[in-house]
Amino acid sequence: MFKKLTSFIVLFSLLVFCVLPLSSAKAAEGIELFTPYSGISVTPGETINYSFNVINHTSSVQQVHLSLEDVAKDWEYAITSGGWDLQELSVKPGESEDFTIDLTVPLKVDKGTYQFKAIAATKNGGKTELPLSVKISEKGTFKTELTSDQASMEGHSDSSFDYKAELRNRTAEKQTYALRAETPKGWTVDFKVDGKSVSSLTVDTNASKEVTVNVTPAEGVKADTYKIPIKAVNEKTSSDLELEAVITGSYGMELTTPSGKLSDNITAGKSKNMTVVVKNTGTAPLGDVSLTANAPEGWDVTFEPRKIGKINPNQSETIKVNMESNKNAIAGDYVVELKASSPEASSDAQFRIAVKTPLIWGWVGVLIIIAVFGGIFYLIRKYGRR
Repeated sequence: MFKKLTSFIVLFSLLVFCVLPLSSAKAAEGIELFTPYSGISVTPGETINYSFNVINHTSSVQQVHLSLEDVAKDWEYAITSGGWDLQELSVKPGESEDFTIDLTVPLKVDKGTYQFKAIAATKNGGKTELPLSVKISEKGTFKTELTSDQASMEGHSDSSFDYKAELRNRTAEKQTYALRAETPKGWTVDFKVDGKSVSSLTVDTNASKEVTVNVTPAEGVKADTYKIPIKAVNEKTSSDLELEAVITGSYGMELTTPSGKLSDNITAGKSKNMTVVVKNTGTAPLGDVSLTANAPEGWDVTFEPRKIGKINPNQSETIKVNMESNKNAIAGDYVVELKASSPEASSDAQFRIAVKTPLIWGWVGVLIIIAVFGGIFYLIRKYGRR
């Protein structure tokens, strides 16, 4: 009996000693932290949104203080839950609570892997650490970038150039930039954002805005390549971009006559042959030149030739014009507008045409007058004596 009692006491003691360490281990664990994002790769300037669970393995309510340790300099973080900034959470026994840590990587940061820890500490001195790491995939900078996918454009002197530029703020704070341009004499530059002209604009951190740069060349500018430096600048940072405008030449056209005379006369119902000259007064060739006329009703105007394929700079082409007036036109001055046009330029000239009636009608009028006077004379002779 004594032996059985002794065996029972020994067995009970062993059970007590085995169970107590297990309970102490569980109590030592106490609070557990969990997030699925223990290792993340990001670029400079990004914000990481960590979702955490804090689990209470104890038998009592735990007040848990939350923080991050060993966070690199200039890295910022915020702990929130339910939309509130958070320092402590109360967790019931055997339950868990959620919270979020937003960790912002600075823009100016070296490439590499950064280690830190999430900490959950209880009032009774318990502490749980969860190692985390962030891999920065590229070196970050504190700078402004002004870029364009098409910094060079080509056109004639009458063109207006629209460059699309992107202004990116790679600094750690919102920036307001003044926009400036250095142009050749007589040139103008207009900056536009969302269709509105601006002289400055504000860009949020790690954000960008599209800027349209409208460049208008000086009047009569010569064919050449021109540089237009533009700049976005403030007290802390700036960026330059050089635009290029290639002027292929100027376009000019003049429609006139060999003598410069823009008046003539014509007999009603008859035609008149004239000669006009189309001159290329620009520095670039003119192509597909066509001629048209705006004449009074009933008039007919034809050209020979009606179209000209090409006129080189400082060259001219002669065109024959056949003009036929309305046969019922009364005597007087009429205006006939002739126009030469190409895709690049156009010119018009107004001709004053004096219309005369045919000579035969003049003689008919004279004969009618003579007949009238003759009739009156006859009547006077015949009936005057009575």
